[in-house]
Amino acid sequence: MSTVATLNAAEYVAELVARAKKSQEAIENYTQEEVDRLVAAVVWNIVKDGPAQEISKLAVEESGMGNFDGKYNKLMAKAKGAVRDMIGKKSVDVIEVDEVKQIMKIAKPVGVIGALIPCTNPEATPTVKTAHALKGRNAIIMSPHPRTKKTNTFITNIIRETLKKYGAPEDLVIAIEEPTMEISNELMKQCDLVLATGGAALVKTAYSSGTPAYGVGAGNAVIVVDETADIKDAAMKIRVSKTFDFATSCSAENSLIIQEHIYSEFVEALQAEGGYLVSAEEKEKLQNAMWVDGHLNPKIIAQSAQTIAAVAGLKLPEGTSFIMVEETGIGTNYPFSGEKLSVVIALYKFNQFSEAVNKVNEITSYQGTGHSCGIHSFNEDHIMELALKTKVSRMNIRQGQAPANTGNWFNGMPFTTTLGCGSWGGNIASENITWKHLINTTWVSRPFDPVVPTDEELFGEIMND
Repeated sequence: MSTVATLNAAEYVAELVARAKKSQEAIENYTQEEVDRLVAAVVWNIVKDGPAQEISKLAVEESGMGNFDGKYNKLMAKAKGAVRDMIGKKSVDVIEVDEVKQIMKIAKPVGVIGALIPCTNPEATPTVKTAHALKGRNAIIMSPHPRTKKTNTFITNIIRETLKKYGAPEDLVIAIEEPTMEISNELMKQCDLVLATGGAALVKTAYSSGTPAYGVGAGNAVIVVDETADIKDAAMKIRVSKTFDFATSCSAENSLIIQEHIYSEFVEALQAEGGYLVSAEEKEKLQNAMWVDGHLNPKIIAQSAQTIAAVAGLKLPEGTSFIMVEETGIGTNYPFSGEKLSVVIALYKFNQFSEAVNKVNEITSYQGTGHSCGIHSFNEDHIMELALKTKVSRMNIRQGQAPANTGNWFNGMPFTTTLGCGSWGGNIASENITWKHLINTTWVSRPFDPVVPTDEELFGEIMND
């Protein structure tokens, strides 16, 4: 891009940031009640009948990924869930007092949030990020993937109308309607905090922008199924999760590691749920279709099993909803061991449980370090061994991975659309990123009579070694 064009991008973003900052400063004195009412109103006007269906329909049409039910259900769960998690939570003025340590904590806004919105989740991501930003009395500027810019603008317009109705500045939420790489880069440089949801290159750019940033790591969820699993229940949950929105979620199951004694029975259960196990010849065709020059073929990403089969030249039985591939290797020469962003899942076997743990670490080390794993088991020793010995930020027990990772009504994970993967995944946080990460906190300390521990209390038996 020319120097003039880059300068124009810088000036354009500077104008947006100035507008957003002015609006953010206008609500710095909002009470908790005013903030919470605004958050609830914004989300309600998106998830209520009418807008929710329009957004879901537009997101599918514009992105060419996923399906209507997936988009709609994501809004119903993630957006409503985010509101549920924020009810009664303090984000204004004094939010905590520790009487023993005489510490008081006061919440203050971060300022202007720069949010990068992926084309895989253009419906829930801007909604949830806006709700989290407003909870902290911040403004937010959203730069969508060009492929889903209309969906982002549509959602933003609804939000701005709601802000106006409730007497709040409309420029608290701004959409970049014609996004470019240069504009996104400028936004990351000029805002106060970056929320980067997207691919590895985007997250790396966010961390290199000079602005504090919350990024996400690559997904490649690996699920262990041991001999104590409820086979039918596990197969059903894996199918529901894997096929949800045609696997647009980075949390969708990518590999199953199955105890060899139940392997055949479990594959049959997966087949009963609509899974199709490819032959060795079909596997080669599928691999050639899914990866072109070492990269995932856009034609198969977040598409139905039938669309993927057509690209690969395969014939699937009627009722097939996902495709299974038997695999033994891990790494660049075995691409099915990586993230597939599709309704294709790799199957591995294990004998001793330690093998399963090792495979989880090997697969996630190849792709998806720090993201997540899961297990279908009733063996507490196995559950704890997997939890203790894997480098992941979240592990789900007897749940579908995609609906569980980002929070759901059936578990205690915080509702979000941004998953931190810790230092393992190159991220600063290993949590589900929520409004709590979008506030600054002033610690106010008061003096008290000194409490000085003795050496015996501090060092105990060590003193006699």
